[in-house]
Amino acid sequence: MESPTFFSFFSLLLLILSISVQVDASKHPDPRISVVGVVYCDACSTNSFSTHSYFLPGAEVQIDCKFKVASPRTAEQISFSVNRTTNRYGVYKLDIPAVDGINCAKEAEFLNNCRASLIRSTSPACNVPAFLSTSNEFSVKSKQANLCIYSLYALSFRPSKKDIAICGK
Repeated sequence: MESPTFFSFFSLLLLILSISVQVDASKHPDPRISVVGVVYCDACSTNSFSTHSYFLPGAEVQIDCKFKVASPRTAEQISFSVNRTTNRYGVYKLDIPAVDGINCAKEAEFLNNCRASLIRSTSPACNVPAFLSTSNEFSVKSKQANLCIYSLYALSFRPSKKDIAICGK
């Protein structure tokens, strides 16, 4: 289980990110979707974000999404797969431009799905995959900015050897 400190930090990070995205989204009247997540180094191999963990810049992630198109006559679906690299804060982000018929209404969430998977870490000290893939944690819809944010669970790498000096036995 991930620590409350991690969730507090992650929530704050997403709030800042969503505010900056919403300000930008207000310029665009068409609905847009953003997919965001983080990658961290589980330095002590605890399967959670601990005091020795840190966010990993430069990690590569593959994002796969499927969206059902809202159409009364057809069952169209849009699927895509893209690779993203985390920024200096360990955050990856994908902005999906407006597509006619795609929305992220709460009642359609089971039809809209995004998943992220680790590809590789650029950190020689932390490059063994731990949490390999993740799917939707939650989504937030802003009617004012006409924006939906899919926030994904955190992904992580760990070192090949645990540092007993900082982690203990």
